[in-house]
Amino acid sequence: MPTALHTQAIVAPDASPDRWLYLLHGIYGAGRNWNAVSRRIVEARPDWGVLAVDLRGHGRSARGDPPHTLGACVEDLLHLSDAGAPPATAALGHSFGGKVATLFADAAELASLWIVDSTPSAREPAGSAWEILAVLEDEPGPFGDREAGMAAVRSAGYADGVAMWMSTNLERGADGAWRWQLDTRQMRALLLDFFEVAAWPALRSAAEAGTRVKLIRATQSSVVTDDDRARLDELGTAGLPVERIDVEGGHWLNADAPDRVAASVAEGL
Repeated sequence: MPTALHTQAIVAPDASPDRWLYLLHGIYGAGRNWNAVSRRIVEARPDWGVLAVDLRGHGRSARGDPPHTLGACVEDLLHLSDAGAPPATAALGHSFGGKVATLFADAAELASLWIVDSTPSAREPAGSAWEILAVLEDEPGPFGDREAGMAAVRSAGYADGVAMWMSTNLERGADGAWRWQLDTRQMRALLLDFFEVAAWPALRSAAEAGTRVKLIRATQSSVVTDDDRARLDELGTAGLPVERIDVEGGHWLNADAPDRVAASVAEGL
């Protein structure tokens, strides 16, 4: 059964867009994390609206029922219009959301797809998102205040910026204590499926059906590998509407380069 998702519609002042970009965040995130980019997109393209989506188990969305997989996330998105959301014309996904967006674009036959610093490849579980999961499991709370939760993240060796970002996932209970709102079993299931699923067939299928695919790679990130870049470039050389755009910055391009990302998307919509 599809999960009820929280969404935020972002439009330019006095605009009534008839085309919508679904924006999908990364693991542990929420749609609001990308508001700086979303606002810039609709300012440049008032004929478009951005629907910032909280994926299942994230932000203000319901956790939903298992299995917690990328396929389940796609089904949630496909049923958003049943709840009154505008249908998607395009999708943008960052990191974990990039692979979800790729599968969604293939299923929904979108006009364009933006993959932001996300690999379509399957690989062994690794990286900061996987490692932070252990922090959430080892330090579930309760915490006396939000700062104590941030300290738990910092004590595991993470920078202040990461601790501050993760603190957006802390919520205060009726007892006054703070706990992670993320269900760690669900996050583990989603991440394991993310690492296991190869989205290349969906990417190629979408491109062959006419979806314009653009992968934005963060130059200071290792998420998109040399093999990924070569494989993507081969699809473009074969005549498919696939393009790679390199943007200066780290993995969190929504914070490092919101202007550049928004401009690239606005130009290509």
